[in-house]
Amino acid sequence: MIATGSDEYSHRLAEQIGQFIINADTNSGRSLQKAIGPSEVGEACERQLSYKLLDWPETNTNRDPIAAIIGTGFHLWMAEKFEARQVDIGGGRTRYRIEERVTVRDSPIPAARLTGSSDLFDRLRRDNLDWKLVGKSSHDKYRRQGPGEKYRVQAHLYGMGQENAGEDVHRVVVVFVARHHELMVHVWSEPYDRSVAEAALARLDRIRDHVMALDPEAHPEHWAQIPIPDKPNCRFCPWLLPGSTDLSTGCPGAQPANAGASLQALIA
Repeated sequence: MIATGSDEYSHRLAEQIGQFIINADTNSGRSLQKAIGPSEVGEACERQLSYKLLDWPETNTNRDPIAAIIGTGFHLWMAEKFEARQVDIGGGRTRYRIEERVTVRDSPIPAARLTGSSDLFDRLRRDNLDWKLVGKSSHDKYRRQGPGEKYRVQAHLYGMGQENAGEDVHRVVVVFVARHHELMVHVWSEPYDRSVAEAALARLDRIRDHVMALDPEAHPEHWAQIPIPDKPNCRFCPWLLPGSTDLSTGCPGAQPANAGASLQALIA
């Protein structure tokens, strides 16, 4: 948090307001979510998913919440505006399903059950849409490279949730809106494919079975057997702990393959 003021009183007030924002976010429903949601299933890092599956104590607790807060506000605004244009399409049905809970997979085993809140389903277009409010550099990246596997998996999981609710889903859509001084919108979409969602759920089950078999709570040294990808996105990981040598307390993140050689060159 960066807090400044025009005088001592204003500076203290800035600090208090900033802390209020942090505390309110920490105690929000989104922040207190424990079960894995559709937005996390496609995470490339198996270690991060394993920490999440075991509800491991977080270490990277000083993450700046403002981008997520702004994103939540944008979702609420979009929901309000689509609600205002809601229409009856007959048969007791409305055109839009707005911010409705969907069940991607039901199960008597709580850990295997997957539910989430879908941003928007358009029954006339038969599209499931997911809003992403992102920075300009991220917007440019998604425009050039596509949504990445995590967002793609999320899109198809919500498609599955809508299908399970009896909807006829034709396409899944991710709408990237840049946080910028002018409106920038990029849309990625593809035909809904249930097999994409099924493969993601099978992968999640495999990771869950693996971490349960390793039992890192009883054997902390087994954390090292849970891999991270070659190019993980560690910055916002809740379990990032730079310099950690004990994976049961936190993950140091990706280490350069030639870190030792670089150090030797530095001190040579």
